[in-house]
Amino acid sequence: MSRRQANPMRRFVDSGSFSLAGALHSNPRSSPILPIGLVLVGAILLIGYVYSGSGKFRGEAVSRIGGDYSCSVEVQRVIPFLKKAYGDSMHKVLHVGPDTCSVVYKLLKEEETEAWGVEPYDIEDAEATCKSLVHKGIVRVADIKFPLPYRPKSFSLVIVSDALDYLSPRYLNKTLPELTRVASDGLVVFTGYPGNQRAKVAELSKFGRPAKMRGSSWWVRFFLQNSLEENEGAIKKFEQAASKGSYHPACQVFHLKPYQ
Repeated sequence: MSRRQANPMRRFVDSGSFSLAGALHSNPRSSPILPIGLVLVGAILLIGYVYSGSGKFRGEAVSRIGGDYSCSVEVQRVIPFLKKAYGDSMHKVLHVGPDTCSVVYKLLKEEETEAWGVEPYDIEDAEATCKSLVHKGIVRVADIKFPLPYRPKSFSLVIVSDALDYLSPRYLNKTLPELTRVASDGLVVFTGYPGNQRAKVAELSKFGRPAKMRGSSWWVRFFLQNSLEENEGAIKKFEQAASKGSYHPACQVFHLKPYQ
């Protein structure tokens, strides 16, 4: 995927500013309830800001663009279920997709888990912690339409989210086998559901094309065309763990076996 100028849509601006003009020019004889109310409102806004900005990454808050839901956020939500499904195969994980820094950061907090990431798009406007992961070589910025810079079976599990939705079948035929090549135990694919609304301006400026939401039957057929089989064992364990956790998926999740 081509390098593009940093997306201004990723910089979030508060659209609901609170005006204090009336308060500043209010009658000095007005009731003391007004300044007390302003103090309370300010405290609530401050608490909300601190809460949303706590931690290295703000996860879901920075992954929603114009009502769009990021499957990379979904990956972070289901890490406990993936660990139930894959067990020891979660010890060396590669995540591929937008917002990979936040996913890798979350994975690195898991015990006995090594994690790496591939960001397919420009990260010029990324947070300092993300740039640090890139500097350390934990996260790479690479066009996934070309071969990945890893040896075969370099990772026990490969997880990809969002990125495949922006690829045409022409490039999917190259990228999907390449993702499977570097996995020893399995590949997990997160894609959006058909009908999901996307922020068109943000897509075109960052990804170069709008996302194509495909149904499960399309994906299953595509997997078969590329000689990829669904991992029934992992699917069963994942669904059992998700059911116990009352998990309701916001993205499609496919569990695939690696090439033998």
